[in-house]
Amino acid sequence: MSDTKEDQSGGLWENIKVLVQALLLAVIIRTLFFQPFSIPSGSMMETLLVGDYLFVSKYSYGYTKYSIPFSPDLFSGRIWSSEPERGDVAVFRLPSNTKIDYIKRVVGLPGDRIQVTDGQLFINGEAVKRELVGSYTPEGRYSQSTDVPVYRETLPNGVSYTTLDLTPNSPGDNTREFVVPEGHYFMMGDNRDNSQDSRFEVGYVPLENFIGRATIIFFSIGEGASPLEIWKWPTDLRLERFFKSAQR
Repeated sequence: MSDTKEDQSGGLWENIKVLVQALLLAVIIRTLFFQPFSIPSGSMMETLLVGDYLFVSKYSYGYTKYSIPFSPDLFSGRIWSSEPERGDVAVFRLPSNTKIDYIKRVVGLPGDRIQVTDGQLFINGEAVKRELVGSYTPEGRYSQSTDVPVYRETLPNGVSYTTLDLTPNSPGDNTREFVVPEGHYFMMGDNRDNSQDSRFEVGYVPLENFIGRATIIFFSIGEGASPLEIWKWPTDLRLERFFKSAQR
């Protein structure tokens, strides 16, 4: 009888050790390498859709206290810092509330002058190349009576991606000129008329607030469906988005 109890106790302890090791490994991977992230809004359509699940590369820009779960105030600044590049889709902590994660595209680097005029993005006084390439039909809560014009922007460094123009002459289509401070970045959503970004309350984003660079979509399901609702997979999975780049 005693041998049986000892065997059960030893088996339980082994299971606990395996569980602890698995949790530690998950924390290390999430902190140093990749963090899963889900898209909560339509601000990055059509590049990223509500229901997309993607990996964020934590090592792309180095590490800050925001790289660690629960963001303990262990240090300031970045370790092994690498600067975001123009055109990167990146996850960052909202400057006004660092408990909230945002995902947007980097369009302005430190020292840049950024302005939007009649829906056209200008960087340092030069218009960013913009051409109409088609239309898009939004799904779910973002659906509307007509298709949305799709434009392809090409930044000065050659990064190219599509943007949506939901409404002509929206509040974000004509802005003042923004001068990006040193150590900060100017972020915009690809869905230009439905994005809270650096044109509005988000403001300039400090380098310290960057979590990582979006890499690849590993799962995608129609808006309103949970990944746990397996019975909806046959109709709601967006298989064409699996393993698609999260950048463009």
